Amino acid sequence: MIYNKVIKILLVEDEEFDVRRVKNTLKPFEDSIEILDVVSTGFHALDLIKKNENSYDVVIMDYQIAGGLMGESLIKKIKELSPVIQIIVITKMTVNISDFNFANKLIKAGASWYCTKYPADIESFIYQPTDFILGIFNAYEKKLLEAERFKSNKKLSKNIENILEQKILIGKSEKIEDLRNQIEKYAQNNANVLITGSSGTGKELVAVNIHYKSQRRFENFIAINCGSLPHELIESELFGYEKGAFTGATSKKLGLFEIANHGTIFLDEIAELPMMAQVKLLRVIQEGEIEKIGRTEKIKVDVRIIAATNKNLAQEVVDKKFREDLYYRLNVVPINVPPLVNRKEDIPLLVDHFLNMFCIDAGKPKLAIEDKAMEMLMNYDWPGNVRELVNVIQRLSFISENIITSSNVNNALISLPGVNKKFGAKIIEFFNSTEMLPWREMEKLLRESYFTFVRDQSLSDADAAKRLGLAPPNYHRMCKELGLK
Repeated sequence: MIYNKVIKILLVEDEEFDVRRVKNTLKPFEDSIEILDVVSTGFHALDLIKKNENSYDVVIMDYQIAGGLMGESLIKKIKELSPVIQIIVITKMTVNISDFNFANKLIKAGASWYCTKYPADIESFIYQPTDFILGIFNAYEKKLLEAERFKSNKKLSKNIENILEQKILIGKSEKIEDLRNQIEKYAQNNANVLITGSSGTGKELVAVNIHYKSQRRFENFIAINCGSLPHELIESELFGYEKGAFTGATSKKLGLFEIANHGTIFLDEIAELPMMAQVKLLRVIQEGEIEKIGRTEKIKVDVRIIAATNKNLAQEVVDKKFREDLYYRLNVVPINVPPLVNRKEDIPLLVDHFLNMFCIDAGKPKLAIEDKAMEMLMNYDWPGNVRELVNVIQRLSFISENIITSSNVNNALISLPGVNKKFGAKIIEFFNSTEMLPWREMEKLLRESYFTFVRDQSLSDADAAKRLGLAPPNYHRMCKELGLK
């Protein structure tokens, strides 16, 4: 076995006799293995590792040494300082190398291998020399693999930190603090979660935070809006199909549950799931397996389900529109996201956050805002919740110059019957020359306002699509184009 790099060893041994035996054993391999330092106590070893963390590949340590810090305690301390360093234990505690209880304790503490001090030639060498050398080479290989994994995990962790920064919950109200606490608590287990709340409150934002704070954070987070798919396609989207399963199935399709395996799937508008799909979803939860169209064998999956709805799901059960057994399976951990009207003290923080975001995107200085303008935003009831606030702030960033005025807010709150008139919001006066906007911008405002209004008056996205005379996929696409999704 040839290495470009010499394996660096830290030897922790308090008996000169055994230091000499280890050195004798390693001498024929001095081109590949080098004892960098020898220390006699665990505390001295920790000091060296702290100062030279990347200098050692393998620690060879006696199980019982002077100084008080030894055995499993020392192993754990070393691994805390440097998780990738590999540890080989040499001991005279046992001559039986199949002492599984002893070996299990060492491995649990973090050691990669151990051996007895009693070989065939006790005067010259440690253990069986060939096995001992192979143990060092294997430990080094494991160190390289763990270092690469540690590096990859570090990059993934950084990416997750960036995602969480972008998906931060804005606010300091008691309700939003309580919501943060629930997210932190529920992220630590694998129980299914049911998120309820009005449209636009940020239910998907809560789901994203739960996933990326959980043990599943390195796995996929898959989101699907159950109301945006035609009923006949939901089953194939969720569970997939095999090639040739039906006419037109020219290739195999992975279902979202397969893609989300070991991760999290977010089922938005769960109340819109057809009964047949509800039955199959129940089986996934109960049995941990899916049935694909065109496949006889079931496929095992490990997926955490987070569902969301703006409907009263318990009432849907009473009305026989949603399965009771599925409801209880999903509603293990309930979270309710409060409407914006119930946490108005968060509005200034939200305004500042989104205003900063849109101004950066537009490449212009952050806009100031008049006190009167902020007062109008604070007094408005926000039937569309945070989603509506985002749209209004984006609109304000377009139509305002250096400062956002009350007149700007008045114009930005353009809406149809759903607007709260008493705070002065009104339709833009088209023939006022000071308020004229380019047609494309005006068209977007009108479409956006009407979509928001219809959505606020509808029970779900599927209901809104029906009222607008649109197919659910087209409605979903147009909402995304307008920034409503």
